[in-house]
Amino acid sequence: MSTFAPWKVLHIELSEGIPTLTAEPKYQGIYVVFWWYGIPLGHQEISAAQLPMPATQLANLVVQTITPAVGDRLFFHGFKESLPVISENPSRDKPPEFQALVALPQPLKRLQERCSQPLSGSISVIVCTRNRPEQLAQCLRSLQALCQPPKQIIVVDNAPADDSTRQVVAQIPGIEYVLEPRPGLSVARNTGIRHSIGDIIAFTDDDVLVHPDWITRLQQGFYDPKVMAVMGLMLPAELETEAQFIFHKSSGGPSWGYRALTFGTHFFEETKHQGVPVWLMGAGANMAFRRNAFELVGYFDERLGAGASGCSEDSEFWYRVLAEGWLCRYEPTAVIFHYHRSDLDSLKHQMYQYMRGHVTALFVQFANYKHWGNLYRLLIALPKYYATRLLQEVKRGFALRHSSLLSEIVGCVSGVKFYIDNRKTPAWHSLPSTPNHNLTDKIKVKA
Repeated sequence: MSTFAPWKVLHIELSEGIPTLTAEPKYQGIYVVFWWYGIPLGHQEISAAQLPMPATQLANLVVQTITPAVGDRLFFHGFKESLPVISENPSRDKPPEFQALVALPQPLKRLQERCSQPLSGSISVIVCTRNRPEQLAQCLRSLQALCQPPKQIIVVDNAPADDSTRQVVAQIPGIEYVLEPRPGLSVARNTGIRHSIGDIIAFTDDDVLVHPDWITRLQQGFYDPKVMAVMGLMLPAELETEAQFIFHKSSGGPSWGYRALTFGTHFFEETKHQGVPVWLMGAGANMAFRRNAFELVGYFDERLGAGASGCSEDSEFWYRVLAEGWLCRYEPTAVIFHYHRSDLDSLKHQMYQYMRGHVTALFVQFANYKHWGNLYRLLIALPKYYATRLLQEVKRGFALRHSSLLSEIVGCVSGVKFYIDNRKTPAWHSLPSTPNHNLTDKIKVKA
């Protein structure tokens, strides 16, 4: 029987003061995120053994936690085109020094000013969904609460036999409904693109809530004309189950921090020999693109993603953007709150799908560009990684009940087979520039 106890997710707006934290019997600790006028600056996991924590002690912890993110915005050093997990030059990754930060007059006020950039261009938001009406309704309500309303919100329904999604959309004003009967997330996303009219096209998933400033911050990420893709920060909406906590620790944290990153040619060339780690750059549930990005590098590869290979349609697209000489931006001020899978069986299936899609994407990237680093990761790095993990499990006595290890390995093998079976399938189908109403059904509900 599992002894797991949940973690309480707590958000502290520092402009409103720093509270005293107290323990709660149900929780083993507090996962606390620190904000300054809606700008996320860092988080800490505070165990029940550290509680209660007086405001003075928490204030010291806050300063240590937020220094890298605040300094990164206010100084010209710190990592800009690299990730700490793969950097070959640690000096580039050195965070801003605390003393230099505190020497600035009113650093948090300066941070707020720096993050108040002017916006340009209209934005369309696309939500692809399949048989999750309750979650979709929550997502759409959060989109309606955005501080800056988008030009367009489109729901692409990928479940033609179920009318529940249409009913949800019909009850919420200002949403466009598009039915896409062909299965697959990439298919649905490509259909959504063809129905969109914004200069910028943003994507989120039906199992998230968006921060009120979400699209404002995404738009600000397109600060440079060469930036074609912007990804944002994904925070856990809750950590109530063991599966949610495992996913958060293994997949949702290390690479998605609070410091802005710009990925360009230098990053791509530096890592190409070992397989460019595009999967660390963001989350498909929180991304946006310039409209002309799809004219420059194509649409989402319909062999990838949920309903097909299982995953990696997002990172494979980012790979093409970088390979063609454009920029991708990770903008952590653009925040969504994600409901991770709540049970272990669902988590294991999800990790199977992740690795199946990842391996398929490595083949696709090699086929498109003949970059040998993709095969290096496939044939050397991944086997070495899983051999190490298996050895660790042997030493632990094969305690695999809570582990997705076997599911991931099976997913890798399945990815090889999936690519072989589908390597001649077109990457994407040509869609008409105007909607074909024989294929789609579009309803706009006006307020």
